[in-house]
Amino acid sequence: MTRRRNDALEYHAQGRPGKLAIRATKPLETQRDLALAYSPGVAEPCKAIEADPNAVFTYTARGNLVGVVSNGTAVLGLGNIGPEAGKPVMEGKAVLFKRFADIDCFDIELNAPDPDAMIAAVAALEPTFGGINLEDIKAPDCFYIEEALTERLSIPVFHDDQHGTAIIATAALINALELSGKKAEDVRCVVNGAGAAAIACAQMFLLAGVKAEHVIMCDSRGVIYAGRDKGMNPYKERFARDTELRTLEEALVGADIFLGVSVGGVVTQDMVKAMAERPIIFALANPDPEITYEDAREVCPEAIIATGRSDYPNQVNNVLGFPFIFRGALDVRATGVNDAMKMAAVRAIADLAREDVPDEVRRAYDDGAIAFGPDYIIPKPFDPRALLRVAPAVARAAMESGVARTEIEDWQAYHDRLERILGREREVMRMITRKAARAPISVVYPEGDHPRVIRAAYIALDEGIAKPILLGDVARIQELAEELDVPLDGMILVDPAQDERRGRYAEALWGLRQRQGMSRADAKLAMANPVFFGAMMVELGEAQGMVGGIRSAYPEVIRPALQIIGTAEGTRRVSGAYLVILRDGLKLFADTTVNIDPDADTLAEIALSTAKLARSMEVDPKVAMLSFSNFGQTRHPTATRVAEAVAKVKAADPHLPIDGEIQAGVALDPEQQERLFPFNTLKAEANVLVFPELNSGNIAYKLIGRLGDVDLVGPILMGMARPVNVLERDCSVRNIVNVTAITAVQAQEIA
Repeated sequence: MTRRRNDALEYHAQGRPGKLAIRATKPLETQRDLALAYSPGVAEPCKAIEADPNAVFTYTARGNLVGVVSNGTAVLGLGNIGPEAGKPVMEGKAVLFKRFADIDCFDIELNAPDPDAMIAAVAALEPTFGGINLEDIKAPDCFYIEEALTERLSIPVFHDDQHGTAIIATAALINALELSGKKAEDVRCVVNGAGAAAIACAQMFLLAGVKAEHVIMCDSRGVIYAGRDKGMNPYKERFARDTELRTLEEALVGADIFLGVSVGGVVTQDMVKAMAERPIIFALANPDPEITYEDAREVCPEAIIATGRSDYPNQVNNVLGFPFIFRGALDVRATGVNDAMKMAAVRAIADLAREDVPDEVRRAYDDGAIAFGPDYIIPKPFDPRALLRVAPAVARAAMESGVARTEIEDWQAYHDRLERILGREREVMRMITRKAARAPISVVYPEGDHPRVIRAAYIALDEGIAKPILLGDVARIQELAEELDVPLDGMILVDPAQDERRGRYAEALWGLRQRQGMSRADAKLAMANPVFFGAMMVELGEAQGMVGGIRSAYPEVIRPALQIIGTAEGTRRVSGAYLVILRDGLKLFADTTVNIDPDADTLAEIALSTAKLARSMEVDPKVAMLSFSNFGQTRHPTATRVAEAVAKVKAADPHLPIDGEIQAGVALDPEQQERLFPFNTLKAEANVLVFPELNSGNIAYKLIGRLGDVDLVGPILMGMARPVNVLERDCSVRNIVNVTAITAVQAQEIA
């Protein structure tokens, strides 16, 4: 628990504190830019908006800006901890809006425990935002606040704790009813919990066709029945029924549906046994459900079960809803989020679960059997198709129900715009990590006594990427791990200076290198070096990959690996690449680390190796062989060498999109390619950039890493007989984990 706490605190504190920053969307580099952005140019949009208030959506960011607003009175499962303590949650919600739907957010934490004060504050903010997402407000205040703001404001107001859960749960219900062969109007439903989410779910179930008289709601005092006076409020009164039932146990007898949005452990196996045949059990309390998945399944194998947890089937996760609901609402400038829009989202999510699941989702969850059925009644939270289904459905419903201030006329163009928002390339590392976790390999870390390596090894183990082997002084590793609060369970610790394999490894090394000037004594001495020892573990199959170099010079790691493991069959030279993850795409830069002045054959090998690496990451390679010259414009040995390499690659792989020699600007601009060089065979924006020599490649990746808004992953060593990757000195824990995942994928490719 302490380790998890420390990890979370470090995550939020590292670098710039918090999870959000503001980025300018217009250039501000020259005096002209300044004059347009501020005085005097800014007066023009001000006057345009004064003349036509709707122009605010044209000339400002309001149309894509949501306020995430809370008073901190009901934060997550933490309760009334106040607005300051709730701020990390609100920042997190804002990050999810950006990540899943490219919606910008300001998180606003109000010191306003009084509902009327909060209503007044949020209402005054209306000119700033295109929508308001209310969050973590206690019941029943949340109902009153949302209703008042919905009535007063002409922008969408959405309390996600209520409606987000309700929308996802109702989508799950529709599909569960289909699979169980039951009709909404016939089923009996028991709801445990009478807070914001529970009441919203019950109301949404009614919209889906469940009859009001068939819904029994319980709270901590038992059944909410007609005439009860204790612990009541107007919102509970809506679900007070004329019934003799008084306890949850009594209510569940013969019930078709249990919906729990309450606390863990309140439902027993005997209660499940008393339910109707083929029951539907939504135990959504987090982190501990009202009844565990295993306990419910044990006594009722035919039950359809959903929880709020990611480690069981059918996770009810709000991230499937709120980003996309707001996306659709904002895109038609809706004045609110009405029942028609909510039900449109419900149906879109339910229908998505019935579609054939694409390979990318199966791979992401390492489950080739995902298909509509009892264990898949709602889409996975990271299904990229959710944006493409839910946002248009919500937008269309807003238009049809009369709350849209603008209309979408070209739905294909809208779909294409949403596709661009997805930024699939940014998902590459997540895909690689999932792929690595399908068959985790043993990875040896020669610098196992480095604090960042220990932490990275733990993360790799925890995420199922690798089985770490840490080399170094065992006592020192254990001491550091204790200081870092990192458990070493599941890791293998090896001290090369003391290990009994040292003699055997030395003999094997001498056998490999005795005709290259290495004596037996030299080999024995080399085995005291963890890099040599780790490379020998990989060569002899006692580890499947090696990752090292955080405190070593690049040659100090790569040289032993080449001497012991060598290059892959048919490969003359190894090479290095960096994965460059941009805001709107990704590139592979090669060679950035190994070959100083490659000849044409080596350049061709680099291109082919990098294309292979791209394919292993499920990226279709489009290769540009870079130069200062375009297609023979300048006669120079460097440019000629690049052109020769292109010819060699085309001969080796005729179907690979590649061309050169070509300047970087042209390689990244298909319009220029077509206009200036219509004969080119690339005809696309290049995603694999092969540099003509190490100077340019190394400088390019370091410059973009320092100046650009990018994530760099690497270096990635290509062409080895077995996977070895050499870290940058002093690199981050996350980069070590990423390189470990890539090493695992490389091992899978070799196998």
